[in-house]
Amino acid sequence: MLKNTQLTGFLMMATAMVLVGSTVVVSKVIGEGMPPFTATALRFAIASPFFVGLLWFSRQQIPYLSIREWVLLIIQAASGSVAYTVLLILGLSFTSGANAGVIVGTLPVIMSLLAIMAFGERPTRRLMIAIFAAGLGVFLITLGTVTGRNSTDTIRHFIGIGLIFLAVLGEALFLLLNKKITTPIPALALSTLMSCFGFLLAIGPAYLEFSSGAYSHISNDALIGVIYYAIFPTTVGFLLWYNGSARTSASEAALATAFMPVSALIFVAFFLREPITLQQTMGCLCVIVAILTGMRRKGQKEL
Repeated sequence: MLKNTQLTGFLMMATAMVLVGSTVVVSKVIGEGMPPFTATALRFAIASPFFVGLLWFSRQQIPYLSIREWVLLIIQAASGSVAYTVLLILGLSFTSGANAGVIVGTLPVIMSLLAIMAFGERPTRRLMIAIFAAGLGVFLITLGTVTGRNSTDTIRHFIGIGLIFLAVLGEALFLLLNKKITTPIPALALSTLMSCFGFLLAIGPAYLEFSSGAYSHISNDALIGVIYYAIFPTTVGFLLWYNGSARTSASEAALATAFMPVSALIFVAFFLREPITLQQTMGCLCVIVAILTGMRRKGQKEL
C-alpha cells in the first residue's frame, strides 16, 4: 500500500479533482449567463486576493527562479488556468454536462502517458493495468453518450467534444508541468502565481468581450457560479493539488485525476438532472478499479 505521506498526498489530490469535477456543472451555468474570458478573469480576480493575503499572512516568499522556470509558470497558467476554463465553458455551450464529464475522464490516461513520455517514468505492471482500466472506463462512458444521438446534433456534439478535449489537454499540461520546475516553490506561493498570471492573461480578452457589447446581460446564477469557482476549485483546489503532488510521483498524480470524471457525472446527475446510463456507470466502476489498483505498490514490503 502507499506510505502515509504518499497516501496523504494522494487524498489531497483526489479531493482537488472532486472540486475540479464540480466545475463541469458550474461551467454549464456560467456559459449560459457570462462570456468565457470575462468569467475567467473574474474567477482569478476573486481568487488572487485570497492567495496574496494567505501568502502575506504565512510570511512565505517566492523563491528566485530562472527565466526558463518563469516561462514554464506562464505556460502553466495559460494552458490550465485560462485555456481549461475558457474551453470548458465554450464546449458546454455545444454539448451536455454528462458528455463533458465523459471527456474529462480522458485526463488520467493522457496524464499517465505524458508522465511516461515526458518524465521518463517506468510504470509498474500494476500501474499499466490501472491505466488500461481507466481507459476502458472512459471508452464505455464515451460509447454510452455517443449512441442514440440525432443526426442534427452531430456537428454541435463534435464541436463541444473537441473543445472539451482541448481543455483536457490544457489541464494535463498544467498539472504535469509542475514537475519540470526544479526550484522548490511552496504550494501557496505557486498557487498565488498561477492565479495572478491567470488574471493577467485573461483580462485582455475579457475587456474585448465586454467592450464589444455582444454580452449585454450577466445572470446572477453565472455570477454565483464564478464566485464558487474562484473560492473552491481555484483557491482550495490549487492548494490541495500542489501540496499533494509534492508528496507523490507524476504517475500517481495521474491516477488521482480519475476522481474527476466520477465526481463530474455525479454532480451532473444531481444538479443538472441529466440521466446516467448503465454504460456510464460501468465506466465509472472501471475508473474506481483503476484507482484502487494504482494505489497498490509493491505488495507487503511497503506496508
